[in-house]
Amino acid sequence: MNHAVKEGLRGTRRARRLRIAWSITKMNLRAALEYRTEFVMGIALGVVWQASVVVFASVLLVRFPGLGGWSSQQVLLIASMRLFSHGLVTLILGPVDMVGRIVREGRIDGYLLRPLSVFRQVQLSSFGVNAFGDLAVAATMLTVSVMWFDLPWTGLRIAYLVAGVLGGFLLEAAVVIVMSSVALHFPGWQFWSWWVQNVMATFAVYPLSILPAAAQLLLTYVLPVAFIAYLPAAVITGHLDGTAVPVPLAFAAPAVGLVAFVASRLLWNASVHRYQGVNG
Repeated sequence: MNHAVKEGLRGTRRARRLRIAWSITKMNLRAALEYRTEFVMGIALGVVWQASVVVFASVLLVRFPGLGGWSSQQVLLIASMRLFSHGLVTLILGPVDMVGRIVREGRIDGYLLRPLSVFRQVQLSSFGVNAFGDLAVAATMLTVSVMWFDLPWTGLRIAYLVAGVLGGFLLEAAVVIVMSSVALHFPGWQFWSWWVQNVMATFAVYPLSILPAAAQLLLTYVLPVAFIAYLPAAVITGHLDGTAVPVPLAFAAPAVGLVAFVASRLLWNASVHRYQGVNG
């Protein structure tokens, strides 16, 4: 079989998997819409949850105009970029965060017997309605921050904003996947995953330059919170002097997210290959 035929078959299989994934997504959405009140409440939960972050940030900025040399509008840009990235993670990879529970319930063993990849089955096992609320708040905040921005929106700056949001999505997704890879073998690890996400939610919406140097290094090189929104926003706003990374690395923040995501998927594949049952 020549190379062209192999590539054609591989493309056909990939297209078939995408069709299956799309069909399952539509079924999950239709199932969620069967309970209209619960569907609306789920969206409202996402709005209220993210709005609480907005309210807290607004009170802080009103009380202390500007943080660490960043204006209120610039801090809002960091927060809105992170919230939008997080909303994408919730929408696309929400169930992946529940691997620990899926393992404890024994469902993961059934996924291993089906032709669709385990990751895709976990990803499609439910539909996070609250993600719509998350994205609605994030889109509103991002629109306001763009309108209030005190520098001209050139084509390059807009392109980097989009790349920064996508890079933040990939990086936060990578953290979720790494934690879930560990939870495959140690289901109780899921609670540590939630703790890590709480840390990210707490610090990723503010300029890290307001923190002590040790905390900045920890949230940059150990838990890479800085790469989600802070560093991309620093590039856009020109606040590169206060970051804990070299300037070229700050510019490469979206690429760091892509590399981290690819590495996390490789770790997931290795974890699934070694999976032997609960605590195995």
